[in-house]
Amino acid sequence: MPARVRLYLFAIFASLAAPALQAQPYALDDGRGIPTIAPIVSQITDAVVNIAVVSEQAPFVSPLFNDPFFRDFFDFPMEMDPQPRLSAGSGVIVDAENGLILTNNHVVESGEQISVTLTDGRSMEATVIGSDPETDIAVLQITADGLKALPLGDSDQVQVGDFVIAVGNPFGIGQTVTTGIVSALGRSGINPEGYEDFIQTDASINPGNSGGALVTLDGKLIGINTAIIAPTGGNVGIGFAVPINMAKAVQSQLIDFGEVRRGRLGVVIQDLTPDLAEALGVTPGQGAIIVRVEPGTAADAAGLQAGDIVVSVDGTPIEGAGDLRNLIGLSNPDQVVTMTVIRDDEEITVSATLVAGGGPAMRRGAPEGGEAIEGAELAELTSGMPGYGDVEGVAIISVTPGSAASRAGLRAWDIIMSVNNRAVTTVAELQKAIAEQRPGPVALSVYRDGGAFYAILR
Repeated sequence: MPARVRLYLFAIFASLAAPALQAQPYALDDGRGIPTIAPIVSQITDAVVNIAVVSEQAPFVSPLFNDPFFRDFFDFPMEMDPQPRLSAGSGVIVDAENGLILTNNHVVESGEQISVTLTDGRSMEATVIGSDPETDIAVLQITADGLKALPLGDSDQVQVGDFVIAVGNPFGIGQTVTTGIVSALGRSGINPEGYEDFIQTDASINPGNSGGALVTLDGKLIGINTAIIAPTGGNVGIGFAVPINMAKAVQSQLIDFGEVRRGRLGVVIQDLTPDLAEALGVTPGQGAIIVRVEPGTAADAAGLQAGDIVVSVDGTPIEGAGDLRNLIGLSNPDQVVTMTVIRDDEEITVSATLVAGGGPAMRRGAPEGGEAIEGAELAELTSGMPGYGDVEGVAIISVTPGSAASRAGLRAWDIIMSVNNRAVTTVAELQKAIAEQRPGPVALSVYRDGGAFYAILR
């Protein structure tokens, strides 16, 4: 190949490669001249600790153990002592002066003995200050000199595509660093009964990474690594971290009270989907729609109504039911919250004083679905039926398998409370209300097992 052609091709490739190299989140090592994040890693790893937990588990018992003949013949004991179980996880020092460590509740849950090992090899016993299963956050405390804490970032400022570093103790092999990007935000569904707003990342996270650090390239802690989706038992590039802003709110209450004291509003909520907005005749957009207001609750006292759409709380925008549930669930009892609500296409402001949670801080409605109500046997709600005395409405006695009602997600002993927010108490009222909405979509407000949700019929 002629020298002029080789030079021309080199210039083309250099021009294509240069922007890509500039986009890399690496610094050049002055001594070696290679891309590296070693300077950042050296600043953060001392704050990430390995956690070893000793717990007790019931021993395996052979069926022969319970046979009187074999038990007497082999002189088996009447009872076997619990066996120790060893497990490993990770934690992050967030307060060096007081020796406070953030980790996951599931890492230390049921632990009889918890040991923390620092990067310099020192090992010491840890005390559990408090833990919260619903957010899977726990706070430990150790006593040691020369601790280093990670500075906290602002997880609300994180964006999809940000480069991140995950540090933890995968499979108990020792501290390990992996890199990736933020793959998604606001993930939920890992623990439907918990409070979820996960940061998703493709940085390798494996069993044992739980409780470790998710860090931005400026060395700020933005999440506590918590869970993975692992069909093969190992990393497949889908990991989840609790946002540090949520973890901070939990930490504050655990330190102050040893537990999380949640405020309770007393509503059943659901995402405002485009189908639901069309059925209810409201403008589609962000927000959480109230399916039901529980009597005697803070929401009832504040005047909230079924069909209200909550679009912000104390100035914080609400994108969906998960946002509202998290905000209320991490607020203190007796706290006054100011909500911006859309009612009858008008924006109003409602203030509510939260009460101590005697149950779920807020219930999330089931997903909507379905096309028609054909296939459902209906009857007036009478004494002896499930839900009688709790709500008013029309009972579904049975649902034909494979029918439109079944495909809509309706079940026997569901109670239909309203049609497009129009209350119904008799079968005739229900049929009339549905007929008046045809051929357009219909939103049924359905009560089931103490909860409620909207079912969309087309």
